[in-house]
Amino acid sequence: MCEIFISADPRQYDSRTRSVRLHGVVTSIRLENLFWQVLDEIAERDGMGVAQLLERLYDELVQARGEVGNFASFLRVSALRYEALMAHGGLPRDLAVPIRSVNPRGALASLPPRWTAPQPAASASARACAAAKSSAPV
Repeated sequence: MCEIFISADPRQYDSRTRSVRLHGVVTSIRLENLFWQVLDEIAERDGMGVAQLLERLYDELVQARGEVGNFASFLRVSALRYEALMAHGGLPRDLAVPIRSVNPRGALASLPPRWTAPQPAASASARACAAAKSSAPV
């Protein structure tokens, strides 16, 4: 079992701090390189840079939840959810398919229950995602 995990390239679990600007405020976020790689892939799928993705995620999180607790942890969970959605067929493996074109409910239905939280039918997060999707550049 251990070989599956210990054979990872040590550069993947080295941490890196990036300074990003969220609405004019510069903040630093420290994540392991593998998480940055996944966030790069997510951003690229929708034609954004990582800074744009982080700002969008931050905005949608604030709109849906009203506050942002530990943003770095949220980003790690987002990267893991992305990988889980890819593994369970909720997102196309074709990286040319933008995430914004995927039906969120259909995608989330592919995940095992432990990966999802109960969501009301017309939740604030669903409205935020729908609004962001309609205003996203194509």
